[in-house]
Amino acid sequence: MRIPKAITNLVESFERLPGVGPKSAQRLTFYLLHVPQGELDKFASSIQKLKIDTVICSVCQAIDETDPCSICSDERRDRTMICVLEEPLDVLAIEKSGKYKGVYHVLHGRIDPLNNIGPEEIRISELMERIKNQESEIREIILATNPTMEGEATAMFLSKQLKTLNQELKITRIGRGLPTGADIEYADSTTLDQALSGRSEY
Repeated sequence: MRIPKAITNLVESFERLPGVGPKSAQRLTFYLLHVPQGELDKFASSIQKLKIDTVICSVCQAIDETDPCSICSDERRDRTMICVLEEPLDVLAIEKSGKYKGVYHVLHGRIDPLNNIGPEEIRISELMERIKNQESEIREIILATNPTMEGEATAMFLSKQLKTLNQELKITRIGRGLPTGADIEYADSTTLDQALSGRSEY
């Protein structure tokens, strides 16, 4: 049996998405075959408008509908504090907590030499330029890259660059260790080491 070209093309498109293997791509394609045409048109329109109706904020590099974004435009935000994140999705995660009132800078990646991603491939130069232009205003830079090997390397690189730029700048790293509700017996040695070294007074 020869598979129609339209099906093969869509399966191949789904396979290019992160985390979608050949079986999942086939399942998604055959699921969409049973969806009413009106729903498919809506789905296709959403994909088409994804890049047309979004912009990268020229200030913080986050993704929004306007430039500057809604956070950078908000006069109530504390502009003395910049939280540096790897991806735009990380902004949503922190905003959901409702605790952070500063502004952000999104790197759109992390330093990853194994995949040929160096400091030039992510938005570090934009951060440095921003700090130079607002030097008198910024008091603290929070390095909130992920606690992975690449995230740590990125944080370390940024810390060195920032200290060279401004010795007075307070550079902090997000707390790491055991999450609430976790059992110590199941934690790995790195997590336990971070939890112990990052302990605070009770």
